[in-house]
Formats: sequence, structure tokens, C-alpha cells
Amino acid sequence: MNSPDTAVLERPTATPETTAVRQWLDAFEAALNGGNAAAIAKLFTPDSHWRDLLAFTWDLTPHLGVDKIAASLAKAQPATRARAFNISLERTPPRRVRRHAVDVIEAIIEFETAVGTGSGILRLLASNPTEHAAGQPARAWVLLTTLEVLRGYEEKTGKLQPKGEPYSRDFRGGNWLDQRNKAQAYADREPAVLVVGGGQAGLSIAARLGQLDVDTLVVDKHERVGDNWRKRYHSLALHNQIQANHLPYMLFPPTWPKYIPKDMLANWFEAYAWSMQINFWTGTEFTGGTYDEAKKCWHVTVRRADGSERTLHPRHVIFANGVSGIPKMPSLPGLEDFKGDVMHSHSFSTGARWAGKKALVLGTGNSAHDVAQDLHSHGAHATLIQRGSTTVVSVDPSARLNYALYDEGRSLDDTDLIATASTYPLTVKAYQLAVERMVEFDKDLIAALKAKGFKYDLGEDLTGHQMKYRRRGGGYYLDVGCSGLIIKGEVGLLQWDNIECFVANGVKLKDGSLIEAELLVLATGYHTQRELVRRLLGEEVAARVGDIWGFDATGEMANMWKRTAQPGLWFMAGSLAQCRIYSKYLALQIKALETGLLK
Repeated sequence: MNSPDTAVLERPTATPETTAVRQWLDAFEAALNGGNAAAIAKLFTPDSHWRDLLAFTWDLTPHLGVDKIAASLAKAQPATRARAFNISLERTPPRRVRRHAVDVIEAIIEFETAVGTGSGILRLLASNPTEHAAGQPARAWVLLTTLEVLRGYEEKTGKLQPKGEPYSRDFRGGNWLDQRNKAQAYADREPAVLVVGGGQAGLSIAARLGQLDVDTLVVDKHERVGDNWRKRYHSLALHNQIQANHLPYMLFPPTWPKYIPKDMLANWFEAYAWSMQINFWTGTEFTGGTYDEAKKCWHVTVRRADGSERTLHPRHVIFANGVSGIPKMPSLPGLEDFKGDVMHSHSFSTGARWAGKKALVLGTGNSAHDVAQDLHSHGAHATLIQRGSTTVVSVDPSARLNYALYDEGRSLDDTDLIATASTYPLTVKAYQLAVERMVEFDKDLIAALKAKGFKYDLGEDLTGHQMKYRRRGGGYYLDVGCSGLIIKGEVGLLQWDNIECFVANGVKLKDGSLIEAELLVLATGYHTQRELVRRLLGEEVAARVGDIWGFDATGEMANMWKRTAQPGLWFMAGSLAQCRIYSKYLALQIKALETGLLK
């Protein structure tokens, strides 16, 4: 009988699906080793997609079309030396599924490269997996290849987790707490990586880097870990369900609610930083920095809570401040004459002090709707001002469609890998298909909103709210009740086009009437991280890096989770799921640079 440490994994039962996948992998490896682009091309459909995350390209790289895929694979193989392609025995076995309205055989694969081990997704067209048994293998429509582990620099988890002997067996030395305090102080060393921002992005990348033994310090201006959520408006909860939102290494308890309240999440972040032994300076603001080309490091200044400053010299700086950085404060006609209170939604906490008063909320995105609903719940008379059309989606069932993968019963790691396989055209197609179902689910809601004069849209190419988030970080509302209040008239709706200007006691409309208000909340969004870079690192660096977030020319997220044109400068942002997934690949790139595997 095998012990847990010596358990033998059995080959999966020989189904038509596993046979088709093995046949394809054997032919693919032979074609790769032969450097034969023509042979590789025969294994892919004309409209095929290959997305590589570091394994072949050391980048996040999509390839579209059989000719480009075949040529790129053949060119990369001499350096990559990919081999030992196989079905992953520890993961979900090959099976027939429907992806993007196409029937495929989907398999999780594994392989070796010159520097480590890789994982991936293979999708073969599933017309008949046995029809090619005596000849050419079934053709691949989608291939994902990812670098999973750098050989010799494995994460210290599972069988490789530390034993704790340095502090549990040495009775003369410092204990665990002593060592943690010393590590956090940085009195005798410089961090290799400085992470600016301690939300889900900063925590995820710091945890990943910690597992790779890359000395990392997180700085955040807030007083406590998690304050970036804890200090947001009183009623806030996540608008997507828990199964997609775990952080790396530590899953949320199964007893938690499906939609996590902000304070639960904030406290979890605090516990996570402690549990993952993340070096974290709270009450610390990044005030600026310059890159030393000769020494290949940064000279950056941080200001501590006591007013003291310290100059640090990390080789890498990661901005992890989120998609939403500096609040946008628009110039509005007559606003200087308004005598009421004006605040950005970023500073809004609760509507309790506005009971019985009249409030205007400029904007119709998530924050605007939530602020208006919070004000209404506290007895204020809230009115939304809509400037442009907005996508509105019911949280349940419609918004859940975009996370349907996480309801299919696989492990989180398997689902994350499957979710990562799509190139830009496939992502667009998936969201368009989801939106078709959303519109059917929400048809009554949409009709009722339009009847109230609400300007509604489905995105520029009918891709709905998810592509709006990826492209611009806003322009949508996941309905948790405010739409019903608008429909019933309990929350007002005013179109910006009808406003002439602000006056002392509210807004004057073009027809001469007055809408009174004692509060104006500007739910007007945020500047991109490029503006933050400009202010903190200068115009030259901001221009060199270019756009941050949104899609670049290849269809990948612009300058996210990968090397930028500015050496040593990285960006980490996104949803909890994106941070969990892509923190792995950002960490692997930095580790490869630190060890000389990547130049």
C-alpha cells in the first residue's frame, strides 16, 4: 500500500476523449521537436487561438490563426525546448464541453520546458474524436500554455512547506515573532520589490513573491490592512459571488455569505497579511521616485505616519493601487455657487447624517447607484443625475452568468486555468453570448428603466458590463435594488442634458425650474494609473509606459501583469479573481529576472 508521499497516479481510463487528446499531444510534440511549422499547422484549425503566458514567450502573448501560431511555435521551440506533453493526471480529465457556442474536447495538459514545468488548456473540435484514429489527429481550436513552476525555485507549499526549525529548534535565537519584527523593519537591508498599495492586488503579488523567496515590502497609506475596503461606504458588499473571489493559497471559509460585506473582506485582508507573513508598512505613503539606469534600481521616498521619510532602493516597483486611483473632480457649470456639501463618492461613508434632506448624485455607475440607495435607506431624498448611457444588469441571475465556470464543480486552480485560455476575440464572443441571455433575464427590468427615461446600453459591441470594466473600468451598474427604487420613483432620475447650471440651493434646469439639494456626491470615476505614474514618477516615465488598463493592440490588458517599457516598473490591478490568477505570472517574471533566467 502506498503512503501519501509515494502515491502512484493511475492513467485515466482510455475514453475516446483521452485517446484523441493523447494522439494530438504526441503529434504536436513530434512536430515541435522537428521544428516543422507545416506539420504544426496541420494540427490546428484555420481560425485557431493560442495564448501563451510565459512558457514559450516570457510574455502574455496571444496568437490568432493557424499560420501565425505554427510559425511562432516553431520559432520559439529551440529556446523553450518544450517536451513531455501529457494529460495532467491530477486534474479534471478530458471531457466534451461547449465553449463559446462550439462543441470541443477540453483537456488540462502539462509539459516541461528548459526552465520549468507548464500547464495548459487544449480544446479539440469535438465533431467525432474517433474519426481520426487511423490518421491525422483531431485539430486544435484553442491552446493555452502557461509557465507553472520555475525549476529549482518551487513555491514552499504542500510537501515543500517550511518546517519552522530556525525558530522552533534554536532556543538561543529569536522566535518567530522576533524574526517577523526584524523582517518587517528593513533596518539592515533593502527590499527587492516595493509594492505600492495593499488591497487585493498588493496582497496577492506579495504573497506570491514571498513563496518564491523574493524580499517584498508592501506600503499603504491607510492605518490598517484592509482599510481600502473598510473605509468605503457603509452598505458596500461585493457584487459577485464568493467562489470567484478567493486570494492565493487561502480560500474563504465555506460558512461565509455568497456576497461578502466590505468589513468581512477588510478583516480577511488583515488576517491574510498576517497569515502569509507579508512585510507590510501601514500609514506609509509613496511620495515619488526615480530609476537609476546604472545601478538598475529605484530611488524612492516613502513618508511614514509619524512624518518621517525613508529612501528605499528596490529593483522593482509594483503599482498595486487598483484600476481606480485618483478621483476625478469634473468642472461643472456654476458649481462654485452651490452652497451645499460636495464630495466625491470615494469619500462617501454613510447617508445617516442626511436623513430628511435632498441629495444629488452625479453618475449612474455602481458607486452612484449604491450611494443613492444608501441615502434613500437613511431617509434622504436622493436623485441620480445621468450623463451617459449605462449598462444595468441584475446581480442574480444575470451577472452570475459571467462566473458560470466557477459553478461547474472543478477545483479553483482548474477553473482559473480554463478561464485564462481565451484570446480577445473569444472573450468578446463569450460576453456577447452571455449578454443575449442577460437581456432575456432582465427584459422587464430594462423596459421599466427605459420607461422612466433611463439611458440604457449593452456596450459598444453588445458585450455588456464585463468588457466595459476591462476597457474603461466603469459605465455599468450591477443591480442590488436601486433600479427598483428608480422604477418606483423613490430615487429620482435627472438627465444631465436638462441641466443648465448649479445654483446656491441646487440645480437650475434649462426649462427654468429648480431642483433643490443640500448635498452633491460626485460619482464621476477615477483617473487611470497613468495619471498616478505621471504625478509620482514624472512625465517621461508616464509617456514611456503609455496606457495602463484597457486593451493593447494585441488584445491583452495594456501594461498589466507584465514587463513595461520602463525597466523595474510593474502594474498589478483587477478583480480578486484577476489578482489571484495573474499575480502568479507577474511573480514568476520577477523571480526569473532576479535569478538571471530572464534578461
